Amino acid sequence: MNPTEWYLEYEIQRNRPGLLGDISSLLGMLAINIITINGVDEGRRGMLLLAQSNESIDRLESILYTMDTINVTKLRKPKLRDRLAVRHGRYIQRDADDKKTFRFVRDELGLLVDFLAELFKQEGHKLVGIRGMPRVGKTESIVASSVCANKRWLFVSSTLLKQTVRNQLIESEYSEQNIFILDGIVSTRRASEKHWQLVREVMRMPAVKVIEHPDIFVQNTEYTLDEFDYIIELRNDADEEITYEDMPKNQLFSATDFGGFDF
Repeated sequence: MNPTEWYLEYEIQRNRPGLLGDISSLLGMLAINIITINGVDEGRRGMLLLAQSNESIDRLESILYTMDTINVTKLRKPKLRDRLAVRHGRYIQRDADDKKTFRFVRDELGLLVDFLAELFKQEGHKLVGIRGMPRVGKTESIVASSVCANKRWLFVSSTLLKQTVRNQLIESEYSEQNIFILDGIVSTRRASEKHWQLVREVMRMPAVKVIEHPDIFVQNTEYTLDEFDYIIELRNDADEEITYEDMPKNQLFSATDFGGFDF
């Protein structure tokens, strides 16, 4: 049997000296290697493990549940959130009701870039929406993630440097390996029918599409939020409300104002 990776997370009930050494020794006796270890939350520790057999994991589980110094919270094949938690020392915040919505604050841009890069590396269609107030770092995070994933990014519509509204792509840009970036406000408020023909063409491609302001996008198109695989919310701080109500309408919808307004 080939070695398999597992994720172990436990909550420390009684942090006595030598606790980690005891667990490490137990793993060694069961021929289970520690790949990575880190604190993933206050009072919690996460480990990526490499086990030679499932039987050794079963034995580990039965022993760990007898220990009164720890409380095992996860022992499973590692998910993307588990790997990132160990790598960054914190868990990505996930909406309790909507499992496809993930929340970040500006101080977590490194974690966000890493998360998006891992999504971008996956093959096939993926539709990602990003919510956030102006100048919080949405577009910059998408571009940085594309670089980390070694993918080319293409702006179908954007306001990063100046207003961009594409009506066509050149032949070399029709690649499923590219990351296609759209600004939901620009596309729905300032674009022509030719642009929308391109948007629909891109949306049909089995590639990664990232749409900023997905709520505005779906309000004015035939698409729905149910079609999104992931929704990212990026805030300056955890208490910030993402809303368009306080933004002057001329900044939202006037072509003359788009160039200086970084959505």
